[in-house]
Amino acid sequence: MPIETTTSVVSEIPDGAELLAVPYSSGLDPALPLDLHVPTAALLAHYEAKGEAGEIVEVPVARGEEVGRVLLYGVGDGSPKALRKAAAALTRRAKGRETLTVVVPDGAGAAFAEAALLAAYTFKVGSAPGKKPVAALVLAGADEQEVRRGEIVAQAVALARDLANTPSSVKTPAWLAERAGEQGVPVRVWDEEELRAGGFGGILAVGQGSANPPRLIQLSYDPPGATRHVVLVGKGITFDSGGLSLKPSDNMKVQKTDMAGGAVVIAAVSALAKLGAPVRVTGLVAAAENMPSGSAQRPSDVITHYGGRTVEVLNTDAEGRLVLADALAYADDTLAPDAVVDIATLTGAISVALGRSVGAVYSTSEELAGELLGAGKASDDRLWRMPLIDDYAPALESSVADLANVETGSRFGAGSITAALFLREFAGKRPWAHLDVAGVGRSTVDEGVLTKGATGFGVRLLVQWLSP
Repeated sequence: MPIETTTSVVSEIPDGAELLAVPYSSGLDPALPLDLHVPTAALLAHYEAKGEAGEIVEVPVARGEEVGRVLLYGVGDGSPKALRKAAAALTRRAKGRETLTVVVPDGAGAAFAEAALLAAYTFKVGSAPGKKPVAALVLAGADEQEVRRGEIVAQAVALARDLANTPSSVKTPAWLAERAGEQGVPVRVWDEEELRAGGFGGILAVGQGSANPPRLIQLSYDPPGATRHVVLVGKGITFDSGGLSLKPSDNMKVQKTDMAGGAVVIAAVSALAKLGAPVRVTGLVAAAENMPSGSAQRPSDVITHYGGRTVEVLNTDAEGRLVLADALAYADDTLAPDAVVDIATLTGAISVALGRSVGAVYSTSEELAGELLGAGKASDDRLWRMPLIDDYAPALESSVADLANVETGSRFGAGSITAALFLREFAGKRPWAHLDVAGVGRSTVDEGVLTKGATGFGVRLLVQWLSP
C-alpha cells in the first residue's frame, strides 16, 4: 500500500490554512504571516523553546470567531538530517488532520517531503484503528522539482517496507517476482527448472525444503548514454525458519522481513528509473523460502554454486550467504559490471556490533566504500565501515569442500566479518561492497521516519549514491 498522504506545492500560504507550520531556529525571530499580538521571540522564550530539530510550539490564533493553530517548529542547524527530523515531527503532530500547510526552509524541499511522507507510512492488514496520518501536505515556498524527488524516494522506501511487511503466507518467491514485474522496468525470472539448468545450486538448496519453489529475479534499468554499470544484489528469503537448524520461536516471528535486502533492490531500481539516473543498474534478488521438511537440505550437505565452487553447509540457518553467493557469482561471470553491491539482513552479529541505527559496509574498494559512506551520510541511511580481516578466513575452511558456510567452533567468532569473507569469495575481482542491514532493517518503535516493522533501510542510500 503506497503512502496515502498527498503533497502539493504553493508559492504563498493559502488563506484559511487549517493547520500552519512555520520554522524557527535558535536566536531567530520568524516572520509570521499572522499577527499573534505577542512578539514571536517573547513567545518562544515563554515556552523555553531552544530551536532544536523536532521541537514544536503550538500557538492558538484567532480566525474570525474560530480558533486556529500555528505550529512553530525548530530546525536545529538546518542540515538535511535536522530538517528530516523536523518534518517527521510535524507529520506526526498533524495526525488525524485533513491538511497541514508547511512553510519550508530554502533548499529543503527533497529532504523535507521525503521525511514528512515517511512519517505518514502505515501498514495494516485490515482496517486501522485510531487516527489516520494527515491526508494532505501543502508545502509553501518549496521547489517543485525537489519535492517530487523527495516524493519518489519516500514512495520507494514505502514499497520496500510494504514488500518486507507482507505476511509470508502471501509472500512467496513467485509473489515477490510478480511484484518486481510491476515496477516499470524489464524483468527476467528464473524458475526452479531454469535455476537447475543454470547451476544455481545455492538458491536451489535453500529453497528445496519449501512447497514454494525459489526464484532468481533480475530487474534492468539501462538509460541511453550510460557509461557505468552497477549491479545491486539483494537477499530475498521470504521466510526464514532456519531450516533444519531451526530458529528459536521468538526469533522466527520477525522472519517475514528476511527479504528486506531484496525489497530494497526492487524499490531502488524502480526509483532510479523514475528519477532518470544516468547509470545502468541491474538488480538481482535471490529469492527462496527456508523451511524444514523431508526434502530440506541437511547440515553436512555439500552444494555446488553457480560457477562450480563447492560449499559444505554446516548450518542451514546461514542460508542468506548461500543464495547471495549464486547471484554474486552470476553477476561477476555474466553481467560484467563496474561495481557490485549486495544488501542483506545477514547476521545477528552485526546487531550486537552496531545496534539498530547504523548499517555495516564491507568492501574490497576504498573508493566504493567512500562513496557509499558519503551517500549514507547524505541520505541519513548511515553506514559504518567494517573490516575484512583476512586472518579470520580459516574459519571458512572445510575438509570436504572448497568452503564451509560457517565456522565450526568459536576460535574466530566475528560472525558478520566471516559472513562477509564468505561472500567475497564469489564477488570476483571487481569493486564489491556488502551491506549487512540486519540491525537496521527492522524497527521496534514508531518514531521519526520509522514505523514498527520494516524500515526500507538502503533505498535512500542507494538512490543517493546512484542519482545524487
